[in-house]
Amino acid sequence: MPRYASSIDVARLAGVSQSSVSRTYRPGASISAETRRKVLAAAEHLGYRPSLIPQIMLNHRSYLVALVIGGMYNPFYARVLEEFTIQLHATGHQVLLVHVESGHSLDSVIPRLAGYRVDAIVSALAVLSAEAAAALAAFKIPVVSFNTPVKNEWLTSISSDNSAAGAEIADLFIARGARSFAYVAGPKGSPASDDRLKGFRDRLAAHGCGALQVIGGEDFSYETGRDALVKILRDGGPPEAIFCANDLIAIGAIDAVRSRAGLHAPEDFLIAGFDDIAMAGWTAYDLTTFVQDARQMVSETVRVLQAAEGAREQLNEIRLVLPARMIERGSTRREPDR
Repeated sequence: MPRYASSIDVARLAGVSQSSVSRTYRPGASISAETRRKVLAAAEHLGYRPSLIPQIMLNHRSYLVALVIGGMYNPFYARVLEEFTIQLHATGHQVLLVHVESGHSLDSVIPRLAGYRVDAIVSALAVLSAEAAAALAAFKIPVVSFNTPVKNEWLTSISSDNSAAGAEIADLFIARGARSFAYVAGPKGSPASDDRLKGFRDRLAAHGCGALQVIGGEDFSYETGRDALVKILRDGGPPEAIFCANDLIAIGAIDAVRSRAGLHAPEDFLIAGFDDIAMAGWTAYDLTTFVQDARQMVSETVRVLQAAEGAREQLNEIRLVLPARMIERGSTRREPDR
C-alpha cells in the first residue's frame, strides 16, 4: 500500500515550517506569496493532498453536504443532482452522494446518515414521518428536502405548488371539452402525488364533475403508467382526460393506449404529466406538463443553507412553496367541441 506524503514531508522539501504548509491550504490565512509558491511546488512534486480531517477537528466544519437521492430512473432527479452539485460547489461545499432505494422518501436512509460528519443534508426526496423528522433534527444540522409534509426547527421543506397545478390542469381539461377523468398516481404516501391529486379532484368537484378514476402506482416510472392504462383499457376504455403524477407515467400511458387500442392524443383523449423532462417535448409525445423548476428549488435550498451557516442556528420551520408553470403542448391542444 503506498505511503501518502504528509505536511511534514512538504515542509521539509520546501524549507518552511509545518504551520506554513497548513496556512497555505487554509482559506483566508496570512502567508507570503513566496512561501505559498514553495509549498505548492513541493506539494506538486510529492503528490501531496491536504486532508480535511484536521480542518474538521479545528473548526467543527467539514464543508460536506450529504446529498440524498433515489429514483434515478427519473430524469428529473438527474437534473436535480446536477443542479445541486454545481451550486453547492460554487459556494465552497463538497457533495457526499448518499443513495436510497426509495424514489420518493429518504426516511429509510437516516440511520446511515448518522455515520457521516456533514454540515447539512439536502434531498430531492421527502421526509414522510414526524419520527424521521425528529431523528434528523437530532443531528442539529440544517436539513432541506423537497415536498416534505412535516417540519421542525432544523428541517426546511421546498416544493412546487402541486395542488394549484392539479387545479389548473382540471380547468384546462374542462375547457377542452373533457367530461370523464382519471388520475394515475405515484407511490402511496408520496406528498407530491397526493397534493396533485387533491388539487385535481377538488377543482373537478367545483366544476360539478364528481366522477374521477384514480389508479395508484408502485413508483413514478414508465411501467406504472403503462400498467395503469392496460388496466383501464381492460375495464372498458380510457376516459376523455388523464392527469399523471409525472411525465414518465404519462409517457407509459400514451404508449399503452397507442399500442393496445390504436388511440392517440389529443384526438381520442387528453393527457398531461408533471416535471417537463426532455422526453415530454419529443414529437412522439408532445406532452402537456408542468415545470417543476429544479434550478430555482436548488437555489432556494442553497440560500437557506447559507443563511443557517451564517447564523449558526436552526432554520425555524421554513416551508417554501414555489409556483409550477404549465406548458401546454399537443397532448391537450384541441377544440372543445370534439
